[in-house]
Amino acid sequence: MSTKALEALDRILGRGGEPDDILRATVSALTDEPEIAWAGIAFLDEGVLTLGPTAGEPDESCRMSVPIVFQGSRVGELWVDGAAERGFLERVATLLSAHVLIGWDTRGETWEP
Repeated sequence: MSTKALEALDRILGRGGEPDDILRATVSALTDEPEIAWAGIAFLDEGVLTLGPTAGEPDESCRMSVPIVFQGSRVGELWVDGAAERGFLERVATLLSAHVLIGWDTRGETWEP
């Protein structure tokens, strides 16, 4: 992956904002890479993966899936169609993990990303 993609992700995360906006901007930035035709984020809610924000044109024949883990618990998956490097996608998943908390139980505590 290019440094352009990492720089775009750094800008997106650095701006902050609503988690939905951050995730939408991220999948869009991923599809700006020539190796990535489509990107999506699936949220884990009560044991079921539900596709959220997506960008690009899907091609499931070359789909990669990377778990998104927050504080040791799987909260979703990053799905990418194309020839992306798994290590890069794992890094993206780690950076996004705090924004993928649909089914996260805070036990009544205020949560700050």
